[in-house]
Amino acid sequence: MRAMAAPSTARQAATRLAAALVLLGGGVAGAAGAAPEPPAHSYYVYVCAESDDEVSVVRFGPGGVEVVKTLTVGSYPTETEGPHGITVSPDGRHWYVSIAHGFPFGSVHKYETGTDRWLGDVTLGLFPATLAISPATGLLYVVNFNLHGTPEPSTISAVEAETMIEVARIPTGIMPHGSRFNRAGTRHYSVNMMDFELVEVDALGFQVRRRLPLGDGVQPTWVTAPTAEGRVYVTGNNVSRIFEVDLATWTVQRTFETGAGPYNLDVTPDGSTLVATYKGGAAVGFWDLEAGTERARVATTRTIPHGVVITPDGRYAFVTLEGVGSEPGTVEVYDVPTAERVGAVDVGKQAGGVAFWTMDD
Repeated sequence: MRAMAAPSTARQAATRLAAALVLLGGGVAGAAGAAPEPPAHSYYVYVCAESDDEVSVVRFGPGGVEVVKTLTVGSYPTETEGPHGITVSPDGRHWYVSIAHGFPFGSVHKYETGTDRWLGDVTLGLFPATLAISPATGLLYVVNFNLHGTPEPSTISAVEAETMIEVARIPTGIMPHGSRFNRAGTRHYSVNMMDFELVEVDALGFQVRRRLPLGDGVQPTWVTAPTAEGRVYVTGNNVSRIFEVDLATWTVQRTFETGAGPYNLDVTPDGSTLVATYKGGAAVGFWDLEAGTERARVATTRTIPHGVVITPDGRYAFVTLEGVGSEPGTVEVYDVPTAERVGAVDVGKQAGGVAFWTMDD
């Protein structure tokens, strides 16, 4: 357990009260009923709408939450190509979106932030999904989830982001998903959903370094970037669990029992709070990582919560909701300290991938 200053008794009581209000009332509550402070900045994220072939720029600030711009992505206007994963370069100058379906393969497209001008693309494997850029090499790592046909081992593509040329394809396992780097950009983490394991890749040597079995039949869907303490968190989607993995010992240290279908998750920069989407439970969970307890669980406004990203200051979490049928997708904004929903806005159908871009005054 991490060495952190213990919160005051009053703070512990307030946190327990907030959690009880949320869990018992099925609604949204702030700590001890206190309203969150309004944002001092405007925060911008990019959001994928998979069934509408759209990417939206969403802003949350003092005036609330709104869609600033919506862009059509893909190459075939008459087909649904499925923008699935999205990421912003470490310098904030470019964003990249995976087009999951494609004919016959998927692709990743590069855009300039701000202008949102298209700059190029690269064809990859079957169903490229989540993606991330190494701050060490500038290479873009994209997992080829391969949702088509009989499950078979798939790969991670390494792409030179400046020229959009694939430079390596690393065999990993069946249905790789999640794409996260350590802070140095030298190790890449993903999961193999149907091989039931966490995978660490040497990002400089283009090869698998370690595999960690999570248990027979455990289907992981996401892994966080490592915390400063050297831990990652992995969702066990079909077993309603989140696994805390210590990277030094390469072992599971703790297992958290969650709501149904934990799918995606992110950790605050200070390592204190984990926010998870429960895809099967129509809820978002807020976990106190020092105590190892869920301090709040909030019902979402629509079904099928998907992605989550926390702002660099640790203040807000942006959560995407897919919805069902003809429903639009939704972006919800949560105040992380109080677990209170402070805004929501509709976007295109089947909102999924979400990436933080920038914040301003």
